[in-house]
Amino acid sequence: MADQSTDSNRKTRVYHPYQDLQVPIQNLYNLPTSPEYLFDEESLHQRRSWSENLQYYTGSGYLSGAIIGGAKGSIEGIRAAEAGDTLKLRVNRVLNSGGQTGRRFGNSMGVLGLIFSGLESGMIHWRDTDDMLNSVFAGLGTGAMYRAAAGPRSAAIAGAIGGLAAGAAVAGKQVMKRYVPI
Repeated sequence: MADQSTDSNRKTRVYHPYQDLQVPIQNLYNLPTSPEYLFDEESLHQRRSWSENLQYYTGSGYLSGAIIGGAKGSIEGIRAAEAGDTLKLRVNRVLNSGGQTGRRFGNSMGVLGLIFSGLESGMIHWRDTDDMLNSVFAGLGTGAMYRAAAGPRSAAIAGAIGGLAAGAAVAGKQVMKRYVPI
């Protein structure tokens, strides 16, 4: 069932569940490392579709916002503890505060991801090219749309921050792609 290890330092045997089968099972696990496409046209586009972008940005935005907000809320719940509180009451306060703040931050970040992905996909379709400018314009528009209800000055500032943040993220990705071997 199992063969003896050739290494003299090891006193264990390597388990091989397919040893008694007369099938070349090794061929089953030699999987390709490059992406496989059903149609050749799919291999020409090296980017996500709009629906994949929508899911990616919205989901990662919600998850990161929920984690950051949960941590912030938990810290606020710990600080709000009073001297006469029981352990059960303290834990309840930490969980309630962390859950409430995490949910609020997660929803806000998820909406930002939703707006950003829609604007970026629209820019790619409108300009018919996928480059750094699409992300910068999408970040600018996301910030402006998100803070539009607070007035034009607030929308302009948030748009500038969004554009700079998106540009920095894409530039950082390009630098990492160039200098970090994968």
